[in-house]
Amino acid sequence: MNPSVLEKRYKLQSSENFDDYMKALGVGLMTRKMGSSLSPVVELTENNGVYTLKTSSAFKNSEIKFKLNQEFDEETIDGRQVKSVCTLEGNKLIQIQKGEKETTIEREFTPTEMKAIMKVDDIVCTRVYKVQE
Repeated sequence: MNPSVLEKRYKLQSSENFDDYMKALGVGLMTRKMGSSLSPVVELTENNGVYTLKTSSAFKNSEIKFKLNQEFDEETIDGRQVKSVCTLEGNKLIQIQKGEKETTIEREFTPTEMKAIMKVDDIVCTRVYKVQE
């Protein structure tokens, strides 16, 4: 991972199909409405091979810690219990969550933005985050 993308704060700027994505995962109406109204901030850090991905919003914060290519237990922001594995391909952090449904979250980091492409079933959600100065 290019160090120039670590420890930056990326704030959500645009979102497509997020409600459909959450609906496909079985997220309830109130949680979907709340989730769609937020502009979370994402920050990725790394320390001795352990990555920390923090997501902060007015509603709820989450933090996952992981080593690349090692499965870990995760409770998602919407409360699902999943097994996750994260891999790195260039500046793309690819996370596969396995629970009732399998989800892929591909986060591509650049020095100015992070693009998250989230897939479940045949639904693709794209969320673009810009660096906060």
